[in-house]
Amino acid sequence: MDAFTAGILQRIQNTEADLDRARAAGDDFLAEVEQAELEDLQRLATEHGVRYGAVSTA
Repeated sequence: MDAFTAGILQRIQNTEADLDRARAAGDDFLAEVEQAELEDLQRLATEHGVRYGAVSTA
């Protein structure tokens, strides 16, 4: 796995965890920010053929 792939996967994982924490805390604004960040990271991963989660993006 190259550095880009490892980095984007780690960022997705971290953002998913942050999103879960924001939702658990009832912080709707932070949850929206984290959701948008997650969608951006997933889009970036898809554009570069990186597979993440249970969804194939290649």
